[in-house]
Parts: sequence; structure tokens; C-alpha cells
Amino acid sequence: MENDDRYWEILTRQMPLLDKEEQEKFRNAKITVIGCGGIGGQTIEMLARMGIGSLVLVDEDTFDWTNLNRQTLATANDIGFEKSKVAKQKVEQINPYVNVECFTEHVDESNIDKLIQDANIVIDALDNVLTRVIVSRKARENRIPFIHGAIHGTMGQITVFLSNTKSYEELFNLPSFERELTSDVIDELKGIASTTPPAIGPTPNLIGCLEAIEAFKIITGIGKVTVVPKILTFDLLDFTSFTTEEL
Repeated sequence: MENDDRYWEILTRQMPLLDKEEQEKFRNAKITVIGCGGIGGQTIEMLARMGIGSLVLVDEDTFDWTNLNRQTLATANDIGFEKSKVAKQKVEQINPYVNVECFTEHVDESNIDKLIQDANIVIDALDNVLTRVIVSRKARENRIPFIHGAIHGTMGQITVFLSNTKSYEELFNLPSFERELTSDVIDELKGIASTTPPAIGPTPNLIGCLEAIEAFKIITGIGKVTVVPKILTFDLLDFTSFTTEEL
């Protein structure tokens, strides 16, 4: 009972926005976040602070000095350590009532089933198109909402794919749409945005916050979800650019 009371104490400022039953839905939910860097780190932290019940955190990489300008889970003391393990430790420090699993693995067709098993939502905090295709296909197959977010410099975009909407590949007219992932198709996908994009701290962190609140809306049922074909886009150098478009 003491632990239960402490969980609700953490959420004291949040609870005027929803009822206890809605928060319990979030507490009983499981979210897989693929990518624990710039976008993923902020998504993970916000989900923990909002009281998510279970998190599965996936990233194959380790922190390095180039991550410090934007990846909020990273400090100088974390350089060289696995991002997924650091993320798990940070979540446990922020909210000890979150169940956390972490995987330091490259995501592909051989392990995606394991990573999204029993997930209520899959969140895209990735930096390459091929892995997004693999993850989005499997989420769609399992009728799991797939929250997509991406950035380039000061620009960002976010939307939510459901099993009855256009797919990620269809919406963005990818060459893999309705094709098997043969070696030729994979090479085509690898060629899309193959260079490392520029990034300034606020951009991925804003996308991460938006992905977290979209997950919160989906699970609790409060608010209006940004569902395909609608997509929220912005450029932080021009605040008049914040808009919801239909693709």
C-alpha cells in the first residue's frame, strides 16, 4: 500500500487532468521504445514521469561525446556505456514503479517479434528508414499503434499509424511498399537519407515529448490523437510553421 501511495504521489500534479481509471490504463500498459538517443531518451523520460507501467527499451549503440548536445539521458560519465542500459537505470531513478526491460541489439526481422511482444504501443525513435520499415510492418501485423517521429536540424514531424490507416511505407511513398524486403529493396531503403542529419538539442527532445503524449492519449483515451493521414510538422526557426497537414 505504501508503494501504491507513492506512485500516486508522484502524479499529484498530473491527476487533475484525468481520472484514476484513465491513469490506471496507463499504469497497466506496456510500451516498446526503439531508440534511446535524442528522440528516444526524452520519450522514455516523459513516459516514466507520467507513470507508464512497463517499458521495453531497445538500442544497439553506446553513448559518445557527440550525443551530449541533445541526448538528455547522456552525461560525460555515461560515455562508452550502452544506451539501453543507461536508459533503464535513469528510468529506475526517476520512477521506481516502472517495470523496465532493456536490449542492446540491432533490430531486424529476426528479433522484432520478441521486442514488441505484448506491447500496447511501439514508438519510433530511430534514425534510419530500413529499421522503421521492419518495425512498422510488424506493429501493423500485430495491430499495435506505431508512433513515428523524425527530425532534421530544426525541423520535426510526428504522426501515428494504426492498423486501419495507410502504412508508414505507403504514406511516405517508399520503394519497399507492397514489396518483399529483398537485398535490392533493402539497398534502396539504405540509400534514403543515408547521411547523418544535423541536430540541435530542442528538436529531438520536442519530438520525444510529443511522442510520449501521443502514447498517453492513445492509452488513456483522453485528447485527440494525431493519426495518419494527419502529420504534425514544424521548424523551430519559424514558429508559424507548426501545422497539421494531411498527406
